[in-house]
Amino acid sequence: MMRTAPHHLSVSLVTLGDPDTLTGGYLFHRRLAELAPRYGARMVFASFPAWPFPFPLLGAPRIKRILSEQRADVVILDSIAAAFLAPWMASIRVPVVAMTHQPPGGIDHGPIRRHAQAVLDRAAYRRVTRLLVASQLLADQFRAQGLAGKILVVPPGRDVAPAAGERTSDLRAGARAALLCIGNWVARKGILHVLDAVAGLPAGLARLHLAGDDRPDPGYAARVRRRLGRPDLAGRVEYHGRLRREEAAALYRDADVFVLPSIREPYGTVYAEAMAAGLPVVGWRAGNLPYLARHRQEGLLVEPGDVAGLASALRSLAEDEELRTRLGAAGLRRAEAFPTWEQTAERFFAAAREAAG
Repeated sequence: MMRTAPHHLSVSLVTLGDPDTLTGGYLFHRRLAELAPRYGARMVFASFPAWPFPFPLLGAPRIKRILSEQRADVVILDSIAAAFLAPWMASIRVPVVAMTHQPPGGIDHGPIRRHAQAVLDRAAYRRVTRLLVASQLLADQFRAQGLAGKILVVPPGRDVAPAAGERTSDLRAGARAALLCIGNWVARKGILHVLDAVAGLPAGLARLHLAGDDRPDPGYAARVRRRLGRPDLAGRVEYHGRLRREEAAALYRDADVFVLPSIREPYGTVYAEAMAAGLPVVGWRAGNLPYLARHRQEGLLVEPGDVAGLASALRSLAEDEELRTRLGAAGLRRAEAFPTWEQTAERFFAAAREAAG
């Protein structure tokens, strides 16, 4: 049983755009805000406008005013907003802690923006009291950039809303296995690679359940929709759109295999959630996935870009129930060592309280 925090802690989190956006970093902070009262804390948001880079820098005076009005004990700086607060860090009169879900420069930008943003990001991180990172992969990347002294790993929780009991829906729909892919429709998530791999499977072997937000990259989403409309995927894929936590939990419970060939995943909350649900995971040997799952132990890891290899991995698991049961059980055992959201919140607010003094 957790102990009550010794005194109330007021936390302001500086981010970019709408805190209700459906990505891992935003979900991370919303879960912590929900759990904050259990740890004697209150967390409120202050958002830079989601304008094209570098124009959010113009929102800094407003952010400083909001922070002054919120009168927080500590400011948490989201990594997606670090560049925009960097020039004004010295004027913030309370301790600042960075919570990073991406390396300096970000992960979804072109080379010019990535370079410019990395300079600003590093300037901000050199001024923070503590540097919280979402994965060991990020810790290694920050150490390589000379930011080793302030690092504490605070990964996301592995648990989603409970979906107890037996399967309530037949995701297989006559196939031998139900595949689950949860990821927003952006290029680095590899949604098109999943569709190509599923199209290459024998007819009737597997049914893919695809979930995620189709709005972040309209151009890529249009390509995904065109691919879904081709005859070789007819009757093989069901799209569920954006999910509430309870809906995601039910899909994890009722699926047989989780697949997401993401090329750059700083943590990969969905992999941990899938493993905690007893699913074998399939993806590229890239990003943080090799830190979470080992090849042929908790999942099958394929060299990036090898769509034929991805299809082969999915076929192996769809055809071999014993293999997917064994890998899924091993994943569940390994996931038990990953933190729950309550453990993550406890670590996060302890670090924030320490910074606040």
